[in-house]
Amino acid sequence: MASAQDPFYIVKDEIQESIEKIQDTLHQWKQTPENTGEHVHLTKEIIASCESIQWQVVELEKAISVAERDPAYYGLNEVEIGKRRNWTSTARNQVVSIRRCVEAGKQKSAFGHSVNPSELVRSKQHIAQDNDDFIASESDQQMLLIKRQDEELDELSASVQRIGGVGLTIHDELVGQERLLGELSLDMETTTNRLDFVQACVISLSIPIQKEYFLRFTIKGWPWS
Repeated sequence: MASAQDPFYIVKDEIQESIEKIQDTLHQWKQTPENTGEHVHLTKEIIASCESIQWQVVELEKAISVAERDPAYYGLNEVEIGKRRNWTSTARNQVVSIRRCVEAGKQKSAFGHSVNPSELVRSKQHIAQDNDDFIASESDQQMLLIKRQDEELDELSASVQRIGGVGLTIHDELVGQERLLGELSLDMETTTNRLDFVQACVISLSIPIQKEYFLRFTIKGWPWS
């Protein structure tokens, strides 16, 4: 379960607050007479805010896509990922709806209250073109996101290969050290056996000499007596 300090919810709250502010501005815009300086100012403010919020939503969706590849790593699950997707989709639709409302009002103000059919057709075509441009932009962003994900996967694969190579090198070094230790142990064992043999020979040679001296001293007496 995501905590209250989850970066997603921090950004989500900021975006939601921005949406509520722009909705208040939209209400004020609707109450302001057309063809006035205040109306033009509010129109520009709303459109700029819409663009800013749309960009934030796109960045948030990128973060969701990253978490979606390994939800458990980020302490999430499929249900939480779905909730986040639904919220960003709703936020996007709200902003698009506000922007369309304002842009339609701009066109109405530009044409005046008497709009002939040809102007209305051109207005609808313009709106349709804007929608097509928006969809194309979103498609390009999705393609760019997929490309970045592929690049990240390639980098991850290269890192795994490098780590594997290091692991093999360490394994070879350990095997070599184990072989050297085995050879050293064999040399030490051989040397020990040789020392034991020499020591046994020294002992076997010294016993007869000790007996001879003992008999000589017993019969003739000690040299200092």
